[in-house]
Amino acid sequence: MSQEATMLRVVLIDDHELIRTGLGRAFEREEDITVAGVAGGVARGLQLIEELRPDVVVTDLQLPDGTGLDVVKTIRQRDDKMGLVVLTMHSGDDHIFAAMEAGASAFVGKDAPSREVVSAARHAAVSPRTFLCSGLAGAMMRRASDDRPRLSEREREVLDLLAEGLGTAAIASRLYMSESTVKTHIARVYQKLGATNRAQALVTAMRIGLLSSVAPQ
Repeated sequence: MSQEATMLRVVLIDDHELIRTGLGRAFEREEDITVAGVAGGVARGLQLIEELRPDVVVTDLQLPDGTGLDVVKTIRQRDDKMGLVVLTMHSGDDHIFAAMEAGASAFVGKDAPSREVVSAARHAAVSPRTFLCSGLAGAMMRRASDDRPRLSEREREVLDLLAEGLGTAAIASRLYMSESTVKTHIARVYQKLGATNRAQALVTAMRIGLLSSVAPQ
């Protein structure tokens, strides 16, 4: 069997060029891994996956035209054997469970060493339907005794973007919805978190594990 036939082929989806470049270099340092393609959003990523049929997809959670979960759900509906790794700046418990329920093979924080991402990709290639996440055990223990508010997937997306410092108009543009709809989602997030403003909501979300970090304001 040729070396090309045994290479692990990876597609990277992230809207930040520096992260794509850094991860690409980390993968290319491995003798048996090659980056087959890169994309900056959901639509282009799905197109590349269809064209290239990689062994593993590594996708950011927050993308300009959707989320990494959109990628995971779309691929998993038609392919049980493709490895799917989700990367995120926000590794709260709800994000872990959302990735697991969507069918991801692994969940890795962007603050993890690049070797951890490579290891997750290897796991995903071998065991695409088992879920690897260093924080899963703790998240499951917290959920078992948890009376935290439950946010919908869309509310979690809005909360993530609030944590990134985006305003209502920017969130509406990112999520392709009207500003009035965004305001409704924000109001529901505030209500569920018992907050009256963004700062209170973010502090509460971090305290109860819905967020792992907040962008400097």
